[in-house]
Amino acid sequence: MGKATGFLDYKRKDNELIPVSERICDYNEFYVVLDEDERRIQGARCMNCGVPFCQSGMKLSGGYTGCPLHNLIPEWNEEVYNGHYNYALSRLLKTNNFPEFTGRVCPALCEAACICGINDPPVTIHDNEKFIIETGFSRGYMKPLIPRVRSGKRVAVIGSGPAGLAVADCLNHRGHSVTVYEKSDRAGGLLMYGIPNMKLDKSIVSRRVDLMKEEGVEFITSCNIGVDVPAEHILSAYDAVALCCGAGKPRKAPVDGIDGTEGVYYAVDFLTSSTKSLLETDMAEGTYISAKGKNVVIIGSGDTSNDCVAVCMRHGCRSVTQLMRHGAPPKERAESNPWPEWPNVLKTDYGQEEAIEVFGRDPRMFGTTVNRLITEEGVLKAVEIVNVKFDKNHRVIREKGSEQILDCDMLLIAAGYEGCEDYVPETFGVTLGSRHVVATEEGHFRTNVEKVFTAGDMHRGQSLVVWAIAEGRKCSMEIDEFLMGYTNLNY
Repeated sequence: MGKATGFLDYKRKDNELIPVSERICDYNEFYVVLDEDERRIQGARCMNCGVPFCQSGMKLSGGYTGCPLHNLIPEWNEEVYNGHYNYALSRLLKTNNFPEFTGRVCPALCEAACICGINDPPVTIHDNEKFIIETGFSRGYMKPLIPRVRSGKRVAVIGSGPAGLAVADCLNHRGHSVTVYEKSDRAGGLLMYGIPNMKLDKSIVSRRVDLMKEEGVEFITSCNIGVDVPAEHILSAYDAVALCCGAGKPRKAPVDGIDGTEGVYYAVDFLTSSTKSLLETDMAEGTYISAKGKNVVIIGSGDTSNDCVAVCMRHGCRSVTQLMRHGAPPKERAESNPWPEWPNVLKTDYGQEEAIEVFGRDPRMFGTTVNRLITEEGVLKAVEIVNVKFDKNHRVIREKGSEQILDCDMLLIAAGYEGCEDYVPETFGVTLGSRHVVATEEGHFRTNVEKVFTAGDMHRGQSLVVWAIAEGRKCSMEIDEFLMGYTNLNY
């Protein structure tokens, strides 16, 4: 415990946000970090609890609380307070391959389980984590760790999202020769194209990929396994294969005319087009799906839909409305949702904050969905929305008489994902289970096909970056044991 009375002496202080009027003018990350002295004070607030729920990663009432990576949070908070940043980094990297990603995009399950948060705001674990890794890079602590001995075993990782990168990183450090295949033109998967630059600058992703290349990992981009290269080639050329292709099959909205109507897009395509344009042309007109001057309606309630709101704001949309089927959660914890469960409370994210300030209203409409599209010659002009509720079997009930019309030039579908794309499992012959993900024994990562493993969203379904990393680490243990007959990895 860095300072025994730290949680009594100091108040929580978050990284500040750049004002809305400034940040919507560009696609830069929008946080203003605390100075070093203030960050050390935030580290002092950690109580070094006897039972640190923050690192538990346990399931409660159907949901998870605490860090799925079991980060050694009290240990590195103490080192932050004492100014021992290299030691803090070593403890952080022991459990988390990529804290520069989770320190930016993780919703901080750890903070929800922070014991300090029972009576006061929790410790700034999320921001402390980012400070440690960024200090590590800026001060030269992050150096290539090249294995001294190679095993002679070759592993192919299909997909370069957080799960694939974690598998590759762990197995490369173990001494295996790893090649990562990515169908897009840049490595990173959803880290590169699924998350806007404002939340995760793409130089951060490239920095990590470059470091992994220095350490010996080979990346082959613009190569779609199952289309450009048959599975037979991969299976014959490698001793083990890890399928980490994500859950990229978007869920369709149950509205007639969605397919083929001009002005309707899936969120993943919309976000990808903006990021590619930003990287290649600095958002030159005509190089991306633009919301400029349009009335935008977004179907969805998660992070992706909020990201769409934020991107639309930067495009210069005329209006933006976010439709959420479920009713608004309470502003404070319900008695049925006690600590340390994840707090199911109303939160206003960065994109919604931007829309509120610019348009003077919350873009969210709760308990609502699209009932039908209104088009002219195949071009979207408006949508009819309707109030909905759920019956005891969780089926959607549309309330007759609640219909209203919204002007809509662009409809973005951010309703989640149905699971992985079909062609990769088909070409490798692996079995799919529930939720259209690759099937394995519970708690394991080996598929029904010899020497083929899986991890991440392709295995567990749409989830968080932190879970993808955790899955990748566990998967690497099974692959290592398969290759060597034993494993000394301990994740």
